[in-house]
Amino acid sequence: MAVESDTTAPPGHGARPFPRATVILVAFAATLVSALALSQFRDILGPVLLTLVLSICAHPVRVRLERRGVPHGIATGSVILVVFALLAGFAYMLTIAFGQFASMLPDYADQLSAAGATIAGWLQSIGFGADQVQAVTSSFDPATILGFFTGLIGSVFSVTGALVIVLTMLIVMSADATYIPTVLQQLSRTKPDVVTALGGYARNVRRYMVVTTMLGIAQGVLSGLALVVMQVPAALLWGLLVFLCSFIPNIGYFFALVPPIVFGFLVGGWPLVIAVIVVYGVINSILQTVLQPRFVSSAVSLSQTLTFFSVLFWASILGSIGAILAIPLTLLVRTILIDADPAARLWRPAMGDISETRTLLKENDAAAKAARRARSGGRDDDGTPLRAHEPDVDAPNEPGRDG
Repeated sequence: MAVESDTTAPPGHGARPFPRATVILVAFAATLVSALALSQFRDILGPVLLTLVLSICAHPVRVRLERRGVPHGIATGSVILVVFALLAGFAYMLTIAFGQFASMLPDYADQLSAAGATIAGWLQSIGFGADQVQAVTSSFDPATILGFFTGLIGSVFSVTGALVIVLTMLIVMSADATYIPTVLQQLSRTKPDVVTALGGYARNVRRYMVVTTMLGIAQGVLSGLALVVMQVPAALLWGLLVFLCSFIPNIGYFFALVPPIVFGFLVGGWPLVIAVIVVYGVINSILQTVLQPRFVSSAVSLSQTLTFFSVLFWASILGSIGAILAIPLTLLVRTILIDADPAARLWRPAMGDISETRTLLKENDAAAKAARRARSGGRDDDGTPLRAHEPDVDAPNEPGRDG
């Protein structure tokens, strides 16, 4: 009896050049080494990748200006100024909101200490050690809270580092983007699949980022106004936090929810906490759960498991910017490894492109239901005879009935 070999063999003999286990291990090792290498340059890669996504989103504006006869240099400069003005405006709003938060935080020092003491007593009653209780209690210190938000905001919008890199890269990328259509035209002669994949990636990222930005603005404005009505401190800052967290799939909502809950509890107790949770839940459900999938599901086409893993993976490599850009970066990897290779596109359904899979699932469910009916002697799953609710529309009219 012949045994099929999975070892090396000369090309053209039908066997794989390397064993599958070897390919998997080498691919895993290469991914690990690449991830560790990328994490060493996160301070540079984060702003560069953010600029790349912004340039992709702004590219159609430059193209439309050029089609109207605007010179390349003026069109490129206009896009650069608009994008950087938006970034600078958001950074300015964030700075103002953080300044208001820092100024009002000492006013709640007594309430924070009391809340920390209450939680410490509860933790001790259920068996937590003194060191663990002390670590939790120290997190309610105003200086600790201020330091946490300072580090968080500084890592994302550093005026001395990240914004300088973003501005510089935005200038050079926008200038180079003038030649992108011609470069793709040259590449399409020899690599049409690569050009098609890159074009699809740009369209999908643009659609995802634009829709997510618009819905994030709406979500931040509605949440901020609701917090103002409920008189939760630092409502502007929490509204901006909602906008930022709207780019983080699955878990961003929970990050944005924690600070308003804490300060809502300090000023209004549990009734205000419940009100904040309900308002945030309604806004998030309508905008991110109902509206966003209608506009970007076809553009993203990533499974929920892969989406959540992408957030964890890119956040561990690039920090906060990695969490915000998790979807565009994962789509870029899919474009390079799968979409650009016709032989690898069969893996798209496994990653979340289930447009055909849904149809197949419905067919399988219908076949399984028909099989159960056949085994039950012509009765439905609930025991009802099929003819009781499935009349024969082709049967002739009975005597005495109107035609």
